[in-house]
Amino acid sequence: MKLGTLAACLSLALSASAFAQTTTLKIGYATTKDSHYGVGSTVFCDEVEKGTQGRYKCQHFPNSALGGEREQIEAVQLGTQDLVNTSTGPVGNFVPEVKIVDIPFLFRDYDHARKVMDGPIGQDILAKFPSKGIIALAWTENGFRHMTNSKRDIVKPSDAAGLKMRTMENKVHMDGYRTFGILPTPMAFPELFGALQQGTVDGQENPIPVILSAKFAQVQNHLSLTGHVYSPALLLLSPRVWNKLSDADKKVFLDAARSAGAAQRKKVNEDENNGIAQLEKDGMKVVRNVDGNAFREALKPAYVGYAKEFGADNIKKISDVK
Repeated sequence: MKLGTLAACLSLALSASAFAQTTTLKIGYATTKDSHYGVGSTVFCDEVEKGTQGRYKCQHFPNSALGGEREQIEAVQLGTQDLVNTSTGPVGNFVPEVKIVDIPFLFRDYDHARKVMDGPIGQDILAKFPSKGIIALAWTENGFRHMTNSKRDIVKPSDAAGLKMRTMENKVHMDGYRTFGILPTPMAFPELFGALQQGTVDGQENPIPVILSAKFAQVQNHLSLTGHVYSPALLLLSPRVWNKLSDADKKVFLDAARSAGAAQRKKVNEDENNGIAQLEKDGMKVVRNVDGNAFREALKPAYVGYAKEFGADNIKKISDVK
């Protein structure tokens, strides 16, 4: 009996020790847990927990529970939040080199965009983050952005003229949208549904996965498949966490982040393939025959500014990726 008691006590002590060594990381994102952000974040957390034998696990904070994306990035930088899975929209305010990928009509399609993000250009951008007090583990994905509004169909830029459109706090986006005659209205994502419901803004622009998960069909009648901006996303980690990791654990985190990016892209693909039909069922009128050439032509004055800010050669390098 004494041996049995000793074994039981030892087992309890070991369990208590293992429990004490478990670190729970807070991960936040703007959308629901079953959205593309939630899918990517779940894969990351599962892979980290498995790869560290349970020494690290996650607590999810979906639906902007920890604030808007800009607030969450600040918290990760300060070390009061561990992780955020965020669009690049507000990231340029912290790491200016990111802004170039937010240029409208820069990417031809998903294949082009993903090759840029995964190739030397995208990886060089990730390397800029540590000097700004943030660790960029990997690119994830938000998707190509489309316009919705409560007023009318948008086929060409003049149809969008005069619409008060919610945008992210992103000067690159806003400069482009002004060339379409849109009145850009920066607003944090958690405020958006209420603003659309109350008519404070006429519309917004987001990828199909976000339009679906945020249930914007309840407050918007028109969806135009403009695909005007490719919106990458990022899995960002606090240096406070990163600097405590062993080299082996750092590899686990990086591998998990790459798996998360792949899973998030897969979910974006699924939502793009199935979501438009669902939004039509939900009552949205979908415009598929958008005049992309007219939008690109209207954007030319903004591209003069982009060339000055980012360098025409740098923009061309992205455009030339095959």
